[in-house]
Amino acid sequence: MITSGSYASHFRFLAVSLILWVIFAGSVFASAQDRTTLVPASDSVFEHPVKAKKNAGEKFNAGEMIMEHVVDNHEWPVAEIGSLHLTIPLPVILLYHGKLYTFMSSRFHNESHSYLGFKLEPEGPHKGKIVLAGEGENAQKDRHAVYDFSITKTALAILMSTFLMILIFISVAGAYTRNKDQAPSGLQSLLEPLIIFIRDDVAKSSIGEKKYEKFMPFLLTVFFFIFFNNLFGLIPFFPGGANVTGNIAVTLVLAVFTFVITTINGNKHYWVDIINTPGVPWWLKFPIPLMPIVEIIGIITKPFVLMIRLFANITAGHIIVLGFVSLIFIFGAISVALGLGVSVVSVAFMIFMNLLELLVAFIQAYVFTLLSALYFGLATIEPEHH
Repeated sequence: MITSGSYASHFRFLAVSLILWVIFAGSVFASAQDRTTLVPASDSVFEHPVKAKKNAGEKFNAGEMIMEHVVDNHEWPVAEIGSLHLTIPLPVILLYHGKLYTFMSSRFHNESHSYLGFKLEPEGPHKGKIVLAGEGENAQKDRHAVYDFSITKTALAILMSTFLMILIFISVAGAYTRNKDQAPSGLQSLLEPLIIFIRDDVAKSSIGEKKYEKFMPFLLTVFFFIFFNNLFGLIPFFPGGANVTGNIAVTLVLAVFTFVITTINGNKHYWVDIINTPGVPWWLKFPIPLMPIVEIIGIITKPFVLMIRLFANITAGHIIVLGFVSLIFIFGAISVALGLGVSVVSVAFMIFMNLLELLVAFIQAYVFTLLSALYFGLATIEPEHH
């Protein structure tokens, strides 16, 4: 049971959440490398005529549909009914030559996909990026000099999940203050086992009882941030469905946090073992520092593995589920009866995969937190004296 003396850790956790929120949001605002083209909408939810006209003469494209749902977007898709695409437009925030431009993404819903001299690239290698419109020499020269800080689907999902986390944990901390030395109830009874699990089975066992408390705010923040966003990603309708932890910009920032904390807290013993690895023949260390180079590469690859593992596992789960959905439309285009028959199997597998994804949502949050704690433990371990 968590005692009243641990209130401070809750508020440290909230403070770290706010810091992560700002940095995560900033990283996603500025990352436009994986943003897909807009699905049509207006300042309200409606069908965009340009997209509807285009879709009317096109066959179903499974790959395009899957990518539009998996990658980041300047709008939040709500529903697709035939050629009707219902979406929620999001704010576009651009900085160009020191001047700030703000408008809704629905302004790009025209034949040229441009507004105020800016264009949302609909095709090509820069698909989904906002660049300068026009074909002149100046436009080509400054084409990518537009700084994009837009509130995209992923950024909005981060803001919403962080706000919800703050509300939940402030509520839980307040309940501990009001009900001192009493059995937990409500959200307390739901979250306390998870907090104790991270404290006892992850932090203490990996870092040690003497130093684990220092890292608890970060470990709790990372665990609940990943876990909550994994769960929200499984909800097929707004405000769910965003692929936050399947966005490599987000997993990169999470991994960088782990790397920075590990590097800053590494003690003398940790760095000496990297430069002069014990138990290794001298000729692997001098005159050519082969083992120190391998160890330094290992320092960099550890957070890289954290980033790729979380990104790949969550994205793969979404792609598999969307793949089963696509089968219904692919076979339905061949024959209505065949589409109905395949839909039974596809829906059954979709339900199974969603249940499996519930387990994966917890496992991936746990694995990221556990490996981060192990890295912290290795960096702070003290040498044994005999």
